[in-house]
Amino acid sequence: MVFQEYVRAVTEHTDRLQRLEQELQEQVQAWRLNPVVEALQALRGVPFIVAVTTVAEIGDLTRFDNHRALMKFLGRIPSEYASGERRRQGSITTAGHAHARRALVEGAWAYRDSAQVSRHRQLRLATPPKALQDISWKAQLRLCQRYRRLMARGKHANQVVVAIARELVGFMWAMAKQVSVTPELQNTTYH
Repeated sequence: MVFQEYVRAVTEHTDRLQRLEQELQEQVQAWRLNPVVEALQALRGVPFIVAVTTVAEIGDLTRFDNHRALMKFLGRIPSEYASGERRRQGSITTAGHAHARRALVEGAWAYRDSAQVSRHRQLRLATPPKALQDISWKAQLRLCQRYRRLMARGKHANQVVVAIARELVGFMWAMAKQVSVTPELQNTTYH
């Protein structure tokens, strides 16, 4: 009887999450940043929720001059302590939006496995332009290799994933730069 209550509670929460995600997808269709959300989903580890969370928290990713400025905004760069000629770098800062950072770290866990294009990803990659597909594949190759290399050096898995999330932000910025969003709804061009 108690187990059945737990199963029912999980089922109700799952149904609620699916319903909320469906409503969110309908709302995003009219958003001027929807093309960026769609483009980001071409990246491995960036499903709809991660893409929407990131863009909603940050806004237009192209407002940053370069990927390092975006990383700095999100707190994905090492802290620095300098005095005179001595310069020391510390751990990753925690500045920026916590929700976006959390979503990016969740997405970065997808790079633990080797680079490949699954059947599900093939369907997601069928619609974006070739330039976005190329960025997505380049990101997958680099980030999967970096994950393995850092793990081989003996780094803790959480530390490695945060490093991967940092680089993932750079690829997100590059993808957003490929998509031009005009103030009108859904008026999108690709470079």
